[in-house]
Amino acid sequence: MCGILGIVGYSAVNQLLYDGLILLQHRGQDAAGIVTCEDRKFFLRKANGLVSDVFETEHMLQLPGNMGIGHVRYPTAGCSSSAEAQPFYVNSPYGIALAHNGNLTNADELKKELYRTDLRHINTNSDSEILLNILAHELQIQGGLKATHDHVFKAVEAVHKRCKGGYAVVATIVKNGIIAFRDPYGIRPVCYGKRETEKGTEYVVASESVAIQALGFELVRDLAPGEAIFITKDGEFYSKQCAQNPQLVPCIFEYVYFARPDSIIDNISVYKARLRMGEGLVNKIKRIRPDHDIDVVIPIPDTSRTSALEVAFHLGVKYREGFIKNRYIGRTFIMPGQQQRKKSVRQKLNAVELEFKGKNVMLVDDSIVRGTTSKQIIQMAREAGANKVYMASAAPPVRYPNVYGIDMPSAQEFVAHDRTEDEICKEIGADWLVYQDLEELELAVRKGNKKIKSFDTSCFNAEYVTGDVSEEYLRHIDSIRNDRAKTSHVMNPAVIDLHNSN
Repeated sequence: MCGILGIVGYSAVNQLLYDGLILLQHRGQDAAGIVTCEDRKFFLRKANGLVSDVFETEHMLQLPGNMGIGHVRYPTAGCSSSAEAQPFYVNSPYGIALAHNGNLTNADELKKELYRTDLRHINTNSDSEILLNILAHELQIQGGLKATHDHVFKAVEAVHKRCKGGYAVVATIVKNGIIAFRDPYGIRPVCYGKRETEKGTEYVVASESVAIQALGFELVRDLAPGEAIFITKDGEFYSKQCAQNPQLVPCIFEYVYFARPDSIIDNISVYKARLRMGEGLVNKIKRIRPDHDIDVVIPIPDTSRTSALEVAFHLGVKYREGFIKNRYIGRTFIMPGQQQRKKSVRQKLNAVELEFKGKNVMLVDDSIVRGTTSKQIIQMAREAGANKVYMASAAPPVRYPNVYGIDMPSAQEFVAHDRTEDEICKEIGADWLVYQDLEELELAVRKGNKKIKSFDTSCFNAEYVTGDVSEEYLRHIDSIRNDRAKTSHVMNPAVIDLHNSN
């Protein structure tokens, strides 16, 4: 999962891009980058690390221009090489820089196609570089000394025909403007906003609405699936539907975990959706355990707080903050290696003993992926004196890989893989475990926008909306996402395979 940002203004945008990336930091803590454009030149700064670590005053001073894009990243293939930090850049045609959130499911095929047919070389293992080169090639076919909106939209139409998977893209063309587009299923989110100034209208494109509103822009809307927008450097706005059969099937995990609760995605409040997830959990608890003996509900911070509040309220029991979080530790399920992950949980959370001692505690989490974190947290609750420890997940069991841009681990490493719910409960050491039903989860999210007929729920039910995900591809994903592969990438972070394109 990554965060993308693009701004066209009438004054320097470097500080706005920096501030916007800070607001999107939750979407990626592996690397950050900004490209700005002034006159005929791009100015680039990108590196591994948090936004505040990558950009110092000296770097900001070297990012002039009234137009630019930004990116925060965590690796979707397990590699944390700085060579794969975004944005990426190509000099032909015009000079194009691109940032991308998502994953192309036909990346290997496209890489060979680019080499053999388009005569373009790919220098990293990132599918974002592939996507950039396809966009550049299709723009080059259009010809002309300047990229018009017609050229841009025809190029994006070709990108949609060639690229499969989930993707939200923002790109900038030297002396021309900024492009943004969304995959034909709208799996990955992207929206835009504007604000009026004395000189004219300024525009911003972002993965989440929170970045738009906090920067002082007015949220206009989400991009439709398959839609592209083009904003010229002079503030002219164009949009067009560029896919043949678009349909909105957004990723439901955005609402469960990734997005900030104060964001609105596809006209659905993430906060309200999580409240309704809590209501769904309560309904199930009351149905299967009407005589429960829960004394207190405690969230596993931060994303589960909203659901946990509703669980406690509707059960008529106390809600307490039983874990204090160290906010300087990153999200644990994206960290390579079980030992590092176990250590980080203890560093990240500390139990408030008086909230656990002698009580029957229900812990609420947004989801359970590996189970490593859940197991440790349950053990921490017992060490703090809990009488019984129950576990509730606001999402169903995660049993299958996500292939559209979420770097979940190998399916073999999911705690729910080949286990029943009773077996999962025993594995994580809970006295009782309750999962949200998939139907309830979809209902909780859809209630915010009843026009949405379905969601990407592939990590729960293995139904891949793009229709091109084979068993062979899933085996490939598994091979690069397991802990051994990720550890190997960390040890050897910058390997360029010059023969892989042949």
